[in-house]
Amino acid sequence: MTRNPARTATCKQLLDTYHAGRGTTIVNKLTFTGVGHRDVYNITAPFMYNGEEVLMGRVEERDSEFSQVFFFTCHDGVWRPRAHTHTYNLQDPCWTRIRGELIVGGVEVITAADDPHRITSWVTQFYRGYHIDSLTHFSSGPGTMKDIRLIELDNGSVGVFTRPQGERGGRGQIGFTVIPSLDELNEQTFIDAEVLQDQFVPEEWGGANEAHLLRGGMVGVLGHIACFDSAGNKHYYAMAFSLNPETYKATPVKIIAVRSDFPAGPGKRKELEDVIFSGGLKRLGGGRAVLSVGVSDAEAYEIEIADPFDEYES
Repeated sequence: MTRNPARTATCKQLLDTYHAGRGTTIVNKLTFTGVGHRDVYNITAPFMYNGEEVLMGRVEERDSEFSQVFFFTCHDGVWRPRAHTHTYNLQDPCWTRIRGELIVGGVEVITAADDPHRITSWVTQFYRGYHIDSLTHFSSGPGTMKDIRLIELDNGSVGVFTRPQGERGGRGQIGFTVIPSLDELNEQTFIDAEVLQDQFVPEEWGGANEAHLLRGGMVGVLGHIACFDSAGNKHYYAMAFSLNPETYKATPVKIIAVRSDFPAGPGKRKELEDVIFSGGLKRLGGGRAVLSVGVSDAEAYEIEIADPFDEYES
């Protein structure tokens, strides 16, 4: 595929477009209990399991990167750890369903052999099963690759989104490939995925956070686009685009939510104040959707917005 840099918008250009057309939003901060004084952020969108709504969240001390992923259920407006449910020593959870199975993923941090407090790398891990209480590990991503996401396509095959860096991906691009089934998911699958073109300028980066199968077979991708400012602070924005899984052709990225859409609040560190992490999207119908986000690496919110995937189904 030939790269066309003129087609690629910067964060600043995308922000200008977003602010010019920003519509009505409804914001709701999620309340959690049962995890001590730890923060809960980078939540998934809720999903139904055995008749109750469940979401996953990253649970972490404010001054630490060592986190756990909990399953939560909501009672009287407060999210509590699901009773008698295994937790995972992972960051940034994700989920999907493929051929009836629940697929759960997250990022495992790797520490130095001589210092268990020093993180040297990370690996995305995947678990599968028909029941939350009996998920089994089945696949690991390559070292240092986050933002790997899976989706069942119209024909039953599996779409795989990756996030290569370095020689192939710079600070972080999005890759995609299709495999016949989960049994074909292995490290080489992630490494060989084709890098999508014209999504991010070289100085910026992004990744996929969740994939939705749309009417007509296109894939709606929820993700993030990010950049540094001159002071070294990070800026993360929620974004979306669609992908043709047969041709691997993607529509241009568009920003769908920013930090200023949410109330002022605590952050993990100063350089993370302008960071939101899109964890999942629940489509409501009628042109509306609810986006689940982590805010400033410290809080969890839901925000009702215009459905970003509607235009790809028209």
